[in-house]
Amino acid sequence: MNLKKILIGAVIAVSAMSMLAEATARPAGGGRSIGRQSQNVSRMPAQPAPQPAPRQAQPAPAPTTPPAAAPQKPSMWKGILGGALLGLGLGALFSHLGIGGALASALSAILMIALLAGVAFFIFRLIRGKSQPAAQPAAFGGNNVYSMPPSAGSATPEIGSRLQPAAAPVQQPAHTQWGVPGDFDQASFLRVAKSNFIRLQAAWDKGDVADIREFTTPEVFAEMKMQISERTVADYTDVVSIDAELLGIETSDTEYLASVKFTGMIKPAPDALAEPFHEVWNLVKPVNGSSGWLLGGIQQLA
Repeated sequence: MNLKKILIGAVIAVSAMSMLAEATARPAGGGRSIGRQSQNVSRMPAQPAPQPAPRQAQPAPAPTTPPAAAPQKPSMWKGILGGALLGLGLGALFSHLGIGGALASALSAILMIALLAGVAFFIFRLIRGKSQPAAQPAAFGGNNVYSMPPSAGSATPEIGSRLQPAAAPVQQPAHTQWGVPGDFDQASFLRVAKSNFIRLQAAWDKGDVADIREFTTPEVFAEMKMQISERTVADYTDVVSIDAELLGIETSDTEYLASVKFTGMIKPAPDALAEPFHEVWNLVKPVNGSSGWLLGGIQQLA
């Protein structure tokens, strides 16, 4: 009974550790929508979460079987020499058994004649076999359907149709930005946005609230600080790859709101496989220019 309780307790402990590890494998903000939300992003068509690329199965190497050794043809001279030695051996055997010289010579002569006849027959078959051409294999019998054109009423497609490439997938229309000025430096803006994304993930993992305060609005900072205080262990977020797309900029009387879509791969543990992610960060900046861009909200895509 004690052993059973120990096993049950171990299973519960392992399950709890797995749940804890899964719970801590979250990006900054806990993987939820917080702070400012963009209505334009909410009206975008539902976008499925990116899936990791399937690994291509490597074909199993074909088993290497050693080539079968070619059968060796019997040597004609080997047979003749063997027959001669056999005749001499029989003669010696007859002499050892006390059979007279005349009788022994007669028996040896008879055996030698039989052996010579066998050798002559072997040579005759060898010469006859070389003179006949080898049999050719049948040319696919009657199954070579590719050598005959299909009949007029046949439903079988032409051979060429089997080699036609598949139809190209329909390209989805590119996203149409909203409210982005023509002279806006998107390349520099997105480069800084990706840098701040990685920096925020590092500060989130370490629980560095002072660094988080540097580039978040008070609303987002309060939410992240509360989540950090509630967790029991530090998170781990290794940004393996990241890409950013400016969806659009909304302008009000007091501020700008730029929605940036981040996609990429994140490792939730040092020994874990990278997992895909995508979410929108809503960055805000006062119209009067009193401060720079700050993270005003994280918006999860439906």
